Amino acid sequence: MESTSPKKLRAELKDYLDMALDNPIRIQRRSGENYILMNEAQYAEMKNEISSLQRRLLAMSDIVDGKTSEYAGKDARLKRFKK
Repeated sequence: MESTSPKKLRAELKDYLDMALDNPIRIQRRSGENYILMNEAQYAEMKNEISSLQRRLLAMSDIVDGKTSEYAGKDARLKRFKK
C-alpha cells in the first residue's frame, strides 16, 4: 500500500487518484491519524463482503446457540397449497 502525507497528496492529487484506482493509498497526518483513499467501487465491494460475512457469522451463531429448527422438507412446505 502506497503511503503519503496530506501535503504531498494535495500537490499530486491527480496522480494519487489514478493510483487509487488499483490500490488504496494511506494518508498519514503528523498527529498520527491515518486515512485511506480508495476507489468507490472497491469500497462498495468491500462493504458488501463485510455485510455478507456478518450475516454468515450471525447464522452460524444461531446454529451454535441452538436457535434453529430442522428443515421440514419440500413436501411439508407445499402442503398448505395442495387441494
